Amino acid sequence: MKFFADTGDVAEIREIQAMGLLDGVTTNPSLIAKSGRQFKEVIAEICTITDGPVSAEVAALDFDGMMKEANVLRKIAKNVAVKVPLTVDGLKACKALSSEGTMVNVTLCFSPNQALLAAKAGAYFISPFIGRLDDIHLDGIDLIGEIRQIYDNYDFKTNILAASIRSANHIKDCALIGADYATAPPAVLKSLVKHPLTDKGIEQFLADWKKTGQTI
Repeated sequence: MKFFADTGDVAEIREIQAMGLLDGVTTNPSLIAKSGRQFKEVIAEICTITDGPVSAEVAALDFDGMMKEANVLRKIAKNVAVKVPLTVDGLKACKALSSEGTMVNVTLCFSPNQALLAAKAGAYFISPFIGRLDDIHLDGIDLIGEIRQIYDNYDFKTNILAASIRSANHIKDCALIGADYATAPPAVLKSLVKHPLTDKGIEQFLADWKKTGQTI
């Protein structure tokens, strides 16, 4: 599984990169707004940190507006993936952009049927939102599994990018069920390293080492 950092914070992205975990970045208007910086400026800087896909979302909801904004976004850097919503106009934009060789991330997916449509429209990524389904007492991981089966049934090349990830367990479950990518806040990605027995083992090793009176 590949990991994307779901953030607009450049410092956090650099930290995840230094850990060797960064395969790309996803952003959205809400995340960029938190940075307090200009949208295109942030996207451009992120694209210098990673060679992986960097999702930049359009703000328009109509086809013509999406295409106009997409043309601006994809000129920022060659690794920009244009993110569009899973609507009729979003699918039209996906088809047009993907036909021109642009990576498209179709976002806000909540059903297998939506994912099927996105794949047929040529999406490079489909972003099913796990956490938001969990919020309304549906199982987001089940959605990942259903999409995986449909894509495998018909050999669709669209990558499953599990999104709205809230916990380390979400990432584990996505990996087990076959998601291609997971995008998560940096805090969640860093939490994967934590285990109480690891901490306990380190404490014991340090205590035993101190008893030897040695240095390295």
